[in-house]
Amino acid sequence: MNFEHTEDRRMLADTLDRFLSEQNPIEARHEAAASSQGYSERVWSGLAEVGAIGALFPEDAGGFGGDGFDVSVVFESLGKGLSIEPFLGALVVGRAVLAAGTDAQKEGLEGIMDGSVIATLAHDEAGGHYELAHVATTAKADGDGYVLNGRKAVVLFAEQAGQMLVSARTSGDVDDEAGISLFLVATDAAGVNVTGYGRVDGGRAAEVELKGVKVGAGALLGQAGEGHGVLELAVGWGILALCAEAVGAMGVAKEHTLEYLRTRKQFGVPIGSFQALQHRMADVLLEIEQARSAVINAAAAMGEDRTSRERALSAAKFSIGRIGTLVAEECIQLHGGIGMTWELPMAHYAKRLVMIDHQLGDEDHHLARYIALGQVT
Repeated sequence: MNFEHTEDRRMLADTLDRFLSEQNPIEARHEAAASSQGYSERVWSGLAEVGAIGALFPEDAGGFGGDGFDVSVVFESLGKGLSIEPFLGALVVGRAVLAAGTDAQKEGLEGIMDGSVIATLAHDEAGGHYELAHVATTAKADGDGYVLNGRKAVVLFAEQAGQMLVSARTSGDVDDEAGISLFLVATDAAGVNVTGYGRVDGGRAAEVELKGVKVGAGALLGQAGEGHGVLELAVGWGILALCAEAVGAMGVAKEHTLEYLRTRKQFGVPIGSFQALQHRMADVLLEIEQARSAVINAAAAMGEDRTSRERALSAAKFSIGRIGTLVAEECIQLHGGIGMTWELPMAHYAKRLVMIDHQLGDEDHHLARYIALGQVT
């Protein structure tokens, strides 16, 4: 099997790497991450112009990519550049609209792809433990529309978003897969209350309260009560993206650590000449290659049947969770005390790697899910 990217993907990766290196240096990234906006509008619009968002979607939807490997290329570059821009929401919401949206809803993809509309997924709830079927938010029929009530947790960039994809229950019990419906809701709709805060790895998130939010029939995405499958597919794209982002971040952490081992001296020689440290670094390099293989496998599985696709995604997310934490810890320790300082980019790559494990299901969740999916006949 040929694991080399196509020339178009290599060119895209080179373009994104160069853009982020020049336009998003670590100091500017820190400033944007700590701002009330949570990201840089300049970097976001620039990335949209060079095609980073369009590459996430197929040509028939107005994009110019959309394959699993296109998504992994984009997010690996974002991981290298430690980007905090709202790409994940654009991908997940856009993929949900592609999978189940009406023609009118799909017209809204243009705004997502050109970066003029910030979109985000509002699904997680307190006590959900990463389970997609855990939805306590309700949607009651009201004439030809619905009334939404509930609370959503850790909604990325909800303060800045123009549109949220909200999961709500139209029937069934809290943990039933059946009965979940998806709605496209404007964040400025009456009854939507957003309480924002900064994230530990940079950027913004929010707690969102839906209190008697009225939406029309046109807000429903797909069929009422049948949203779980659409949600699973859209979140699956998000999982692939996070795994690829982690591989990009691991690569930079590795290079920074190797450079430190070559230049830091003790007893008159580079510390990289010490055999014990060589062994530890060799383990890190092998683990990163294992993580990359898991991402390649997941990207290749995006066009396969549901069970194969979801098992490959859970396998990748489990691997990334374990390996990302290991790489973060080892690279910090190999840097010594300096590895924990704010001024060194290494500390921020480590934080991002650790936090990726907690997005869209941690390693424990995905290990259990991988096992459960293997028992499906």
